[in-house]
Amino acid sequence: MCGIMGYIGDRDTTKIILDGLAKHEYRGYDSAGIAVIKDGVIHELRTTGRVHQLAEKAAKEHFNGDFGIGHTRWATHGGVTENNAHPHMSSDSRVVLVHNGIIENAREIRADLEAEGIRFHTETDTESAVQYLAWVYKGDPKEAIVKLTKRIRGAFALVIMFYDKPNEI
Repeated sequence: MCGIMGYIGDRDTTKIILDGLAKHEYRGYDSAGIAVIKDGVIHELRTTGRVHQLAEKAAKEHFNGDFGIGHTRWATHGGVTENNAHPHMSSDSRVVLVHNGIIENAREIRADLEAEGIRFHTETDTESAVQYLAWVYKGDPKEAIVKLTKRIRGAFALVIMFYDKPNEI
């Protein structure tokens, strides 16, 4: 089971998320990542390895934002690579999410979206969810999430941020 985390508040977003992820890290996770929104722009940082490696990378890059989400991954779809680490952002940079579980019809969704011209960047089932969510998003997160949950099959938990919805997860 992956560890997922979200934070909205006036404390150090990156520190809060990294501390929360470290508390989730009780077994052999293979990668970790964090996404934040600052001034309406999504920024993400991912690494293979453990949360402390992500923390070192975040410190080096002075990575922070107004609010954010994080993830520790136990790979089920796709290899252990930085590219496959979560969070995953949509090709249009409007939606970012982390995911725990398995999306059973990810290949089908991916094929449909690729036929619509959407470019995929990972080997994960999770990317099918974020690309579909962005494809149906017209400004109302709840409406888009309902469409997504009607489309995907499997067992899953998602933590989602939209670029244009400040302080909402």
